[in-house]
Parts: sequence; structure tokens; C-alpha cells
Amino acid sequence: MDPLLSRRALNRATLARQLLLRRTGLPVVDVVEHLGGLQAQTPHTWYTGLWNRIEDFDPASASGLLESRALVRMALQRSTIHLVSARDCLAMRPLVQVVTERMTRTTFGRRLAGVDLDELAETGRTLLAERPMTFAELGRALAERWPGSDPHALGQGVRWLVPLAQVPPRGLWGRSGPVAHTPADTWLDGLDVPPMTAAKLVTRYLAAFGPATVKDAQTWSGLTRLAEAVEGMDLVRFRGEDGRTYYDLPDAPRPDEDVPAPARLMYDFDNLFLSHADRSRVITETGLRALGGFMGTNVMPRLVLVDGFTAGDWTVTRARGVSTLTLHRWEPSASFDEAEAEARRLLEFLAPGDEHRTAVADGPSKS
Repeated sequence: MDPLLSRRALNRATLARQLLLRRTGLPVVDVVEHLGGLQAQTPHTWYTGLWNRIEDFDPASASGLLESRALVRMALQRSTIHLVSARDCLAMRPLVQVVTERMTRTTFGRRLAGVDLDELAETGRTLLAERPMTFAELGRALAERWPGSDPHALGQGVRWLVPLAQVPPRGLWGRSGPVAHTPADTWLDGLDVPPMTAAKLVTRYLAAFGPATVKDAQTWSGLTRLAEAVEGMDLVRFRGEDGRTYYDLPDAPRPDEDVPAPARLMYDFDNLFLSHADRSRVITETGLRALGGFMGTNVMPRLVLVDGFTAGDWTVTRARGVSTLTLHRWEPSASFDEAEAEARRLLEFLAPGDEHRTAVADGPSKS
């Protein structure tokens, strides 16, 4: 029988892979590649994700890597915008292309009826290679060729058919700009990287999120039928408390379940919370109830980890040169001393020129 892996052991293993038990001194690109990318549809909150994981993290360094094109923001896993290395941008996209295709056909398929997709891809690529455009601009330009079609659907069709990179200044630290895109291969000037295999993608996933089930890997990537890849891999197996089979890399770190886990203030789209079918390895039952208050609000909470598990969420307000970070404690009896100390450090990162204040409030920020 496969060895038993407790929920706390799963928690500690995942936090170790996510570089959340202790910050690393690895370079930014290495960290981004190790994590398989960071979900990054917001222009700036992902910087906090790197701050949580990298010792003495300098946001200007990551911003500079976006400008130099060593890092790229593009649609990848789950067809959501991710921050990845230039290498992973080109290696991962062919494999997960089917995810964007599936979602685009579901949402826009009827509105693209009658449009020659090969011609749409070629026309869109040519337009975006000439100058980066927003999807609204691209849709208007494409509508000149297909006047009877929905401009928005045309732009989304190009998003599916042509791998696109979001270009700076969008996403730069302390700056922003329009959500403009250009073909990724044009942006990366002929960088030649072979497509990633499904087995390699699963290996990368387990290195960052394991131990995990096949369904977990599919949740993270948006792909299906990954069991076929897993069956041919050299992996170790565990039995979870839920009776499911968990796979892992033989030499991956699996710390003792009693290893201390420091308080962490996570950003709103951190993949720690989005990359498993069963999120109970980090989200408690109280957390699931608290997160229910955010449903339908168009707000993704920024969660607080205490002892490795969700214990609250946090918000920041700024007025007259004073930045206040409020920790919203979901259990009134929970000790937030360590989280408050981490909150003060985070304010020094987010608002270095402001006066800083922290506060603790009972109950989720949305209910």
C-alpha cells in the first residue's frame, strides 16, 4: 500500500516547493521558472508574490527583466495571463494552446462563423507585428476586413490563434500602460525553443506544487488526459487522507509536517490557491466559508497564511501619505502577532515613502 501523506504533510511539501517556508536567494528568472510562472493578469500585484519568495527582492529588477524581454506576460495556463520566462513562453504555449482554443470556441465560436481562421491569424499577426495594439484597437482594424463580424470576437480569435505577449509599460513597477499585445515570437526576436512535452509540464508542475493528483495537474494547466503522461513517468506514489493517489518526483523536498511555516501575506491571484482541484492543503473549512463572501463581488481576496493555512485576508488603504494595512482575522482567537510583523515589512515594500500603520479587524473584509 502507498505510504500515507497527511494534510499537514501536503501543506508543508507544497509550501517548500513554493518557496514559502523560507525566502530564496535565487535570481528572479530562476524563481519564475521554478514556479512554472505566476498568474499575472493584474499589472502589479504579482510583485508581492515574488517579494514573498525572494530574499531582499528588488521590484525594479523584475521590472527591468520585463523591459529586456527576459520575462513575458502572456496567456498560458487556464488561458490566463501568466508571468513567465522567455523560454517558458515559447515552450509552454504550443502545449496549452488547446486550452485557449477550447475556451475561445465555447465563448466566441458562433460569432466567428464564416471567418477563415487561417486568414484571421495571418491578418492579426501582421497588424500586431506592425505595432502593438489593444484588443479593442485590433478588433476595429480586423472589422475592416470582416465588416459583418463582431470586432471583439475577431480580436479574441487572434488571441487564440497567435501566441501574444503583453508589452511594457504594462506591468512595469510604478508604471502602467494600455493592455497592448504583439506576437510573442516577434517580441522575442527569433528565440528558438522546442515545445514542451506533457511529461515535462507535469514534472515542472510537481516541482512547484506537488505532491499532487492527476486532477490537480489538470486544474493548474487546464489540460485534460494528463493521466496518460503520468503513467509513463518515474514517480513515487502516496495515499492521501482522502484516499486519493498523489504523485511526486522521487527527490523532491517533503519536509516533516511539524516544520514551522512563517506568516505570509499572499497576493490576490497567487497560484498557491488556484492550482489544485482540492485546495484543502492550504485553505481551511473556515477559509472556504469566508471566501464565499467574495463570490460575485469581482474582488479576489489577498489571503493571510498563519502556520501554513488560510487565517484571514488583508487590505491596504492610502490617504494623505499614510498607508494602512488591515489584517482581517477570520478566527477571533487566532494569534496575528507574526502576521502583523510581516504586514509592517510588506508596507515598507509597497509604500516605502509613506507613514505606515497596521490594524487587525475580526471577520473577512467581505461578508
